[in-house]
Amino acid sequence: MILDPAVALVAWVHFAPPMTDNFRRAYRQLLRWNDELPFAKFAISDDERPVLTLEAAVAGLDRDVVGTLVARVLVIADLVQDPALDMMAELARAQAKLYALEPDPSGVALLERYSDALTEFTHTEP
Repeated sequence: MILDPAVALVAWVHFAPPMTDNFRRAYRQLLRWNDELPFAKFAISDDERPVLTLEAAVAGLDRDVVGTLVARVLVIADLVQDPALDMMAELARAQAKLYALEPDPSGVALLERYSDALTEFTHTEP
């Protein structure tokens, strides 16, 4: 996260390893998700990794605003996980064990705590 007290708090996360040959198809998918998912912006970093960015205004910034921001990152990552795995099939095969793990209980608890603030994701189909 990046905090500039005069501007905003930005949550920025690499949510997948570097992209490979499917760059154009993947880039189009990221642009589509930018349009479909509220408060989220997808991009490609300098090292070719897909990046998800969310922002929060500094005014009124507190624990619950940061918690909601982190919960949004988690719920968006969950929403795009299956299409992202399809989009990067060779990556999914290489990391199949990682994706088969049970959800982290702390992540589940965070999503439950801020579920009322994440209602815009309950009807979104990326």
